[in-house]
Amino acid sequence: MTGSDTAGDDRAAWQPDDLIDESATARAEVDPHGIVTGWSEGARRLLGYRSTEIIGRPAASLLAGEPPVETLRSLKTLPRWNGATTLRHRDGHHLTVNLLAHRVEPDGEEKGGGEWLLVCPLARPPSSPPHDDALVMWAFTRSPVTTALYDTGLRLRRANADMERVIGLPEAAMQGLRVSEIVVDPESDRTERIMRRALETGEQQHLQQSLHLAGHESPSVWTTLLTPVRDAEGTIRGVLLSAYDMTEEHLARGRLALLNEASIRIGSTLDLARTAQELADVAIPQLADFVTVDLLPAIEGGDDPRAGSPPSPVMLRRVAYQSVLEGCPEVVVERGTVAAYPDDSTAARCLATGRPLIENVTAAAMDRVASQTPDRAERMQRYGFHSVLAVPMRARGITLGVATFSRHRNPEPFAQDDLLLGEEITARAAVCIDNARRYGRERRISLTLQSSLLPQRLPPQAAVEVASRYLPASTQAGIGGDWFDVIPLSGARVALVVGDVVGHGIQASAAMGRLRTAVRTLADVDLPPDELLTHLDDMVVRLSAEADIAAGVVGEIGATCLYAVYDPVSRRCAMARAGHPVPALATPDGVVVFPDIPAGPPLGLGGLPFEVTEIELTEGSILALYTDGLIEARGRDIDDGLDALRKVLARPTSSLENTCDTVLQTLLPDHPADDVALLMARTRALDEAHVATWDVPPDPAAVAETRKNATRQLSAWGLDEAAFVTELVVSELVTNAIRYGGAPIQLRLIRDRNLICEVSDASNTTPHLRRARTFDEGGRGLLLVAQLTQAWGTRQTYTGKTIWAEQSLSPHASPSTKTD
Repeated sequence: MTGSDTAGDDRAAWQPDDLIDESATARAEVDPHGIVTGWSEGARRLLGYRSTEIIGRPAASLLAGEPPVETLRSLKTLPRWNGATTLRHRDGHHLTVNLLAHRVEPDGEEKGGGEWLLVCPLARPPSSPPHDDALVMWAFTRSPVTTALYDTGLRLRRANADMERVIGLPEAAMQGLRVSEIVVDPESDRTERIMRRALETGEQQHLQQSLHLAGHESPSVWTTLLTPVRDAEGTIRGVLLSAYDMTEEHLARGRLALLNEASIRIGSTLDLARTAQELADVAIPQLADFVTVDLLPAIEGGDDPRAGSPPSPVMLRRVAYQSVLEGCPEVVVERGTVAAYPDDSTAARCLATGRPLIENVTAAAMDRVASQTPDRAERMQRYGFHSVLAVPMRARGITLGVATFSRHRNPEPFAQDDLLLGEEITARAAVCIDNARRYGRERRISLTLQSSLLPQRLPPQAAVEVASRYLPASTQAGIGGDWFDVIPLSGARVALVVGDVVGHGIQASAAMGRLRTAVRTLADVDLPPDELLTHLDDMVVRLSAEADIAAGVVGEIGATCLYAVYDPVSRRCAMARAGHPVPALATPDGVVVFPDIPAGPPLGLGGLPFEVTEIELTEGSILALYTDGLIEARGRDIDDGLDALRKVLARPTSSLENTCDTVLQTLLPDHPADDVALLMARTRALDEAHVATWDVPPDPAAVAETRKNATRQLSAWGLDEAAFVTELVVSELVTNAIRYGGAPIQLRLIRDRNLICEVSDASNTTPHLRRARTFDEGGRGLLLVAQLTQAWGTRQTYTGKTIWAEQSLSPHASPSTKTD
């Protein structure tokens, strides 16, 4: 090879064969028992033994004398050992070498039981090789680490090639200058302070800094080490600056931090607009200077948009925006506004392709925007928009809208890493927005179902004046299964019921509807409160079993219920509850108590009894039935809720409607966490002027006298037009009681909005309608009663049964019932 062939070629200074000379190192392997198991050519050159002569012999035979005790102890505990060792050559002379020993632990072996690898160089390099200074200089100047050497006056002495590249100046232009004179930046002064500290303390210093270097478009982040340089005597002669460009790592950490923040901040609620705003907020200022979130109009209604690309022009509703500038002055489209986007707009092209895109704002692009939407172009020019990133919002295969990120303060245009970051946080937000959309749709369905199942209008009752409120939950839990009802019963009585199905959503609403229907059905047969709850408990057990079969998993439907029956004639109220909160009772004198009613088990447990409590109520008393959402609240004890309810009910109000409003305003927060059902009833009483009662002897001859008594009472009430039907009803019911029932027998007329005739006897046998044949002597009485009256029926009592029939009265004949 000629000199002209190698001139200027650094690679010609070495050849592959020169890289590694295995025989230049003496290597030996020793097993845990001290026996030599390996011997290299270098070892032969060092000690003269061939491998066949030494392998299998104790390694101690190579030592000149006994090794120190401390060395032997070290070999038992240390993973590595080095030191000067005297060895015996094959010809008998001694050699002192610097030996390095490594313990090699095989996989699975106990620590300390491995072999030893012994290495020793055959020759040491001369103390001052002829080309040492040149080699050191080449290493310094060509090091990939940005390096510079400063003297004790903090003046630059040497700079390597990477420092020249970073600063943009040759070494000659920087020599003799200080850091603050080479780089004009506040961080330069800080660097010099740290350099002085390194000179003063003699300790290496570390700092991280962001610099905007001349000739570079954007700032860069550096990690810098400042190391004191000492001469052979230990005197500090200067400071070596070693800097590492950490910009990419810094940006990567920033992107990871933004992703982490997005996962925490986006989707904190199930409110669609708030979730979109969280996306806009989290992207400012780390990713963009201005962010807008636009959704397809169908999304906010909870509907799924049609498949494929949206029709032209694309219509989008602005739901959120955010800016680094206070007040978001860049905004053209306000929140809630639907705007049209032409086909060649960034948002429309992004939605058409279904892929994110980056667009730099060129003069041609600005002209196109100005021709289509001049107001947008004016804002973009005024604030200096130069780069736009649009990302489609998709979740579960549905396109929801588009998020647009823009830069006008950050001089860097969007890059591929920014696109990936924007795509990631937008995807997370899209899932949360879709969850909010689906939740909103289910909530509307549940509310519709709930409202359709609840009483639309409470019927007027002679027994009570009623007012009610239902307030759905405003949290992520969804609509619950709270319900209430007012059920007219025979004998001018009324049933008041409040219940709560465990759970939320459509399933809870549907279960509530079934339970409410069941309560009405059971109330129609006039079951006592405890028996009604027992039947209702059985039904909930069956519903749970049906739900298990349908879902294929084990699950339970639970509910609580309070059922009360008030009789305005006796002014007595019978109540039973199944795990439901106790009602509040406010007497006319302002005293509020919570009656002692046994709690009973919740519905759905099955097989456990319920108990009835019966109390007498003063006319004008207010009975408040409610679900637990009224008295239970986060951060408030139940007893505090009950005490607050007591105080509200103790204050007089102009009407029950106002009382309901006051209760809700006092006890509930702005956004209740659970549904609330409230039913309030003010009791009325039917006195002797509205009720007439006669004991009837169990003698057929007493029927005529009983008819006369009823007729006289109707005449006294001014109801002569009802006398004919009433005589017939009284005759049939009393005759049946005498013939088929048992003593004692009683007739009662109740003058309410309707005229009610009741006959009670001691028999539990329930009469039934039947079609009488031509020659039958009986069987037509109840059929006539059913044809002539508005309603009739039978209810069981603890002493027998009561058969009742109800007639409608003309408006002018109806009595003026007592009202407040």
